[in-house]
Amino acid sequence: MHAATLTRPLTHTATPLTFADAAEQHLDDVFGYLLYMTRDRSLADDLSGATFEKAFRQWSRFDARRGSARTWLIGIARTTALDWFRAESRRRRREQAAAEPEAHEADFVEGLSPALQAALATLSAGEREVLALRIVIELDGDQTARVLGISPTAVSTRLSRALHKLEEKVRNDDLR
Repeated sequence: MHAATLTRPLTHTATPLTFADAAEQHLDDVFGYLLYMTRDRSLADDLSGATFEKAFRQWSRFDARRGSARTWLIGIARTTALDWFRAESRRRRREQAAAEPEAHEADFVEGLSPALQAALATLSAGEREVLALRIVIELDGDQTARVLGISPTAVSTRLSRALHKLEEKVRNDDLR
């Protein structure tokens, strides 16, 4: 040791760490951290994949002098998890807002039978949204898909399921 710097002299130069080495060494740490954060194994697995994808793209920015690869990867995992939590929170707020009846909703449901109103209330926010866009507002499948950010096939599937649920609910209520 050098007394003045309290460091050991470098006797050999370390081989630079590759991304593959870092990923292999710290995969379990990243996954464990994300599992602890999310408490969902499947989600932690997805977020681990996203973490390593980001890390791979940013590997040229990694500087071993500023910290270990483990710390750097855990930092990316943290950011990835927080981004997911924020996005999930926004998605839930949007769905909740779509599920809450608004004052002008009465105009849309005016004249509907009580059974149909009750059946509409049992549908998910996404199903009601597709019904509103396709039937009430009369958008075509492609326009609805663009509004919702899903494929036209998904719009058709969601609409079909919603109509089937409505029909079944109304029919069951009529039989009572």
